[in-house]
Amino acid sequence: MINWSYQKELIKEFLPILGLVRQINPLNIVNYFYEDKIQLGVTPKVEVYKEDKIVLYHYSPGKNSLNIPILIVYALVNRPYIVDLQEGRSFVANLLKLGLDVYLIDWGYPGEDERWLTLDKYINGYINNCVDVISKIHNLTQINLLGICQGGTFSLCYSSLYPEKVKNLITMITPVDFHVNDGLLNIWSGSTLGSQALDVDLMVDTLGNIPGDFLNYVFLMLKPFQLGIKKYIDLLEIIESEEKLLNFLRMEKWIFDSPDQAGETFRQFIKDLYQGNKLIKGEMEIGNQRVDLANIKIPILNIYAEHDHLVPPASSLALEKYIASTDYTVHCFPIGHIGMYVSSKVQKDLPLTIGNWLKERL
Repeated sequence: MINWSYQKELIKEFLPILGLVRQINPLNIVNYFYEDKIQLGVTPKVEVYKEDKIVLYHYSPGKNSLNIPILIVYALVNRPYIVDLQEGRSFVANLLKLGLDVYLIDWGYPGEDERWLTLDKYINGYINNCVDVISKIHNLTQINLLGICQGGTFSLCYSSLYPEKVKNLITMITPVDFHVNDGLLNIWSGSTLGSQALDVDLMVDTLGNIPGDFLNYVFLMLKPFQLGIKKYIDLLEIIESEEKLLNFLRMEKWIFDSPDQAGETFRQFIKDLYQGNKLIKGEMEIGNQRVDLANIKIPILNIYAEHDHLVPPASSLALEKYIASTDYTVHCFPIGHIGMYVSSKVQKDLPLTIGNWLKERL
C-alpha cells in the first residue's frame, strides 16, 4: 500500500532543494554580468486588454499589413516571449513582415488567488474574451487562431465550442492523442498507469498551485544528460563568442522562467487528457459543455516537429481522425520541440508557410 502521508512530506521536502539548485547554478553568475544585454520580447507591442493576471498584446502592424488578425495562444508552461526571442530571430516579427496582424495572450504568473482557476475560465473566459476584443477591433465575426503546444490543445477545445468565431485554425506542436507512449512525458503523466504514475490529486491538494520549478526539472529529466550536462559542456566551445553566449543565455533565461500552474487547471489537464485521453474520446467537458472535435469544420494547418520529445509526432497527427474539416493540411519540420522556436531555418520557412496558407483562405 502506498504511504500517501510520506509522499506528501517528501514533496514538501523536495521543493526547497529545487530552489537551492537554481540559486547555486553558476549560470546565474554569468547572467548577472550580461543581464543588460539579454533583451527578450523586442518587437513593439501594446496592451489592448487585461483581465486578472492575463494580458492581450497587439504587436505593431508592419507597413504592408493585410488586416489578417491572428491570435497566438501559447502554453501555460514557460513564457510566451519565446516567439519573440530576439531581433533577427523572432517568429512574431517574421509574421508581421508577411502582413499578418499579430496578437498574443500573456498568461502572466498565477499566484495563490489563481489556484482555483479551471479550464473553463481559461477557455470560456480568457480566450473567448480576447477573441471578442480582437473581433471588435477589426469589425469581424471571425478571427484566426494559432495555438502552440498546450495552447494548441486549448485552441482545439475553443474551436469546438465556438466554431462560429474561428475562421482558420493553426495548431503547432500540439498534443491531441495523449496516450501515444513514444514520449516519456505522456508516461510520466499517467498515460499507462493513471494515478499510480502521477497522483495529481495529492499534488494539488498538497501544494495548491504547482511550482514552475518542479515542472521545469521534470522536463529537464526527460533528457538528463543532454539538457543537464552536455549543453553546459558544449558551452565551453562558444563562451569566447559574446554573440553565441548571449543566444545561449537567452534560452536559459526562458527555460528557467517557469510560472507556477493554477492547481485546478493542472489537475483537470492531467486527469482528463494525459490520464483519461478524453479529448479524442469525445468525453471532455469544459464549463458543462462537451468538447467534440467533430464540431471543427474550418480549415486547419497542423504543424509538428519530427524529433519532438515532448509532443510525439503521432500525438499531433492523430488530429485528422477526429475533426470534420475537409480542408486539412499537415506540415513537418525536421527539428525538435524547442527548435520550432529558435532554428534559423525554421524561422525562415515557418512564418512563410503560415502566411501563405492563411492568405489562400481569405
